[in-house]
Amino acid sequence: MNHYETNLDKNKANYVPLTPLTFLKRAREIYPNYEAIIYEDRKYTWNEVYKRAVKFASALSKIGIKKGDTVSFLAFNTPEIFEAHYSVPMAGAVLNTINIRLDANTISYILDHSDAKVLVVDRQLHGEVKKALKTLGKKITIIDIDDKNADQSKLEKIGDLEYESFLNTGDENFDWQMPEDEWQAISLSYTSGTTGNPKGVVYHHRGAYLMSTGSSVAWNMPNRLNFLTVVPMFHCNGWCYPWTVPMLNGRTICLRNIDIKKIFELIDKYDVTHFGGAPIVLNMITGAPESDKKKLKQKVYVLTAGAPPPSIIFKKMRALGFEVMHVYGLTETYGHVTQCAWNDEWNNFDEEKQNEIKARQGVRYPNTEGVVVLDPETMKEVPKDGKTIGEIMIRGNVVMKGYFKDKDATDKAMKDGWFHSGDLAVMHPDGYVKIQDRSKDIIISGGENISSIEIENTLSKHPSVSIAAVVAKPDEKWGEVPCAFIEMVKDKPVSEKELIDFCKETLAGFKVPKKVVFCDLPKTSTGKIQKFELRKQV
Repeated sequence: MNHYETNLDKNKANYVPLTPLTFLKRAREIYPNYEAIIYEDRKYTWNEVYKRAVKFASALSKIGIKKGDTVSFLAFNTPEIFEAHYSVPMAGAVLNTINIRLDANTISYILDHSDAKVLVVDRQLHGEVKKALKTLGKKITIIDIDDKNADQSKLEKIGDLEYESFLNTGDENFDWQMPEDEWQAISLSYTSGTTGNPKGVVYHHRGAYLMSTGSSVAWNMPNRLNFLTVVPMFHCNGWCYPWTVPMLNGRTICLRNIDIKKIFELIDKYDVTHFGGAPIVLNMITGAPESDKKKLKQKVYVLTAGAPPPSIIFKKMRALGFEVMHVYGLTETYGHVTQCAWNDEWNNFDEEKQNEIKARQGVRYPNTEGVVVLDPETMKEVPKDGKTIGEIMIRGNVVMKGYFKDKDATDKAMKDGWFHSGDLAVMHPDGYVKIQDRSKDIIISGGENISSIEIENTLSKHPSVSIAAVVAKPDEKWGEVPCAFIEMVKDKPVSEKELIDFCKETLAGFKVPKKVVFCDLPKTSTGKIQKFELRKQV
């Protein structure tokens, strides 16, 4: 008999499903009168945020929303979408946050595919939403967010209900329920697919809880931090920070739109300590005119993810007083699951070498059980030589439940017990991962694999280059050759020949771009370059 397995069963006293809903409850119990959310002239304490979330959950329940129902939000970074991370699961429902820049057809597809019963939407988005609802083919409850800070010239009523009045139909003493099982779905996020319809990624309460605790440890996040919402809360649930920050009694400062001057103003006014942003946002910060910048009163900690950053961005941000840590993840992993954790021995390296290291995707978060680089054919680890390319594979409690209503895609993504990221990378001798490309972005020229990221990194070091993106251009002789698309720094013109000559100084001849196109690069709402659009052009 194994006495450790006898009369030592799980019970309500010793086993409670993990859920981030407890973070809000605890913040309200301990710090009821502390400021929790700030948005323009609106300020809410933890007591107020908790009451608002409970009332909204109650109002949803009154109209028939129950466990397993989908409630969609199409909103900017305002208190409403923050509250939804609690109110919707408090009603037992699943929160579906939708990218505000999607077209009507995709919005309609998501509302239909997700079986959404309710859509909460900012009135500024009425144009595409009204078109989407016409093609939806079924009636759902529409609740408008009427934000006086929105562009008033673009506002139009969409639904019959309005957020604040709907919330006030709820009961602040509503007996909301914890999840019966931590595997219960908490949110549904749709990937920004470049071909076909987007896939619905399902998160569970356990993963959201563990992502929150893991993030706070990996980033050394202190209690009472001031967090600026630069990352859209519709994107991977804002990298799960609407759940992380309340755990630390942090204060969330809402930023409706990406406005660099506003970012500096909010940092200064509210002593912002932390924010996350894609490399494109960091590029906008460092490239902003001096009139938009403010001198930082303290060091501000920044996470960057979403696309591999050029190493030069770390130097530019440090010069302004920001300390940037590079992280990596996907929608399918609740956001970031690796970090470029710093080793003190690297302090002896010169600045350029340090910045190159900081651009690596790094090592796994404490909440991630496995991040490896495997040969996708043999499923064996590639040599740790910094040269051999394989695919990043991930295993752990912060890998999604799967793709909503898509067993085939789920099985394919989870094949052989690992989540297949689709990102091609090398493993360095010290165990740090460095992405070489997305599998679809690798350039194969004359049988040689070329990393578009390596070329982009080189181009970004030129003082006239603001942003660089490189894709494969068909070539009769070589099959494919690199083609560079460049956004220039304002008032710093440069020619195609100058950039090609610049690349020749450090890159092998076959890696040098054969063509350079100057343009405004197409981007997603989270700052990723839409390379599929560039590929269409070539």
